[in-house]
Amino acid sequence: MPDVHHLSQATHDRLSAELEELTTTGRIEIARKIQAARELGDLSENGDYHAAKEEQGKMEARIRDLQALLENAEIIEAAGTDEVSPGHVVHLRYEGDDDAERYLIGSIEEKGADVEVLTPGSPLGQALLGAKVGDWVEFESPTGALLKVEVVEIEA
Repeated sequence: MPDVHHLSQATHDRLSAELEELTTTGRIEIARKIQAARELGDLSENGDYHAAKEEQGKMEARIRDLQALLENAEIIEAAGTDEVSPGHVVHLRYEGDDDAERYLIGSIEEKGADVEVLTPGSPLGQALLGAKVGDWVEFESPTGALLKVEVVEIEA
């Protein structure tokens, strides 16, 4: 079963619009660039042609990524709750540290300038789901170290 991607309605709408733009206007523009480069002659040493084909490949990869993401998307609305769940911003304090850090629990596509994103499927994200303010949770870091964090605050 594919991973569920937790998205806010605004992010879902933004990604849907991006997909629409890429599959319509984007494909037409790339086709025009490729055709214009073909008209320049020999394709084996045609830098414009190879650049357009590379751009087309990147765009098609993004289209596939967006389609898969949106197909498995779940729209979330962070309701007022006392448990960590997707859509919430959580303030964490690592054991031995005085300062708390803020993270949004959700899809990486939610990334914004003011908060880092933690996916629910990450080791820390999994450990935090269902935790409450004051709880300490343990998780294994990518290096194999066992870390502890305290849930300091939960924002909707």
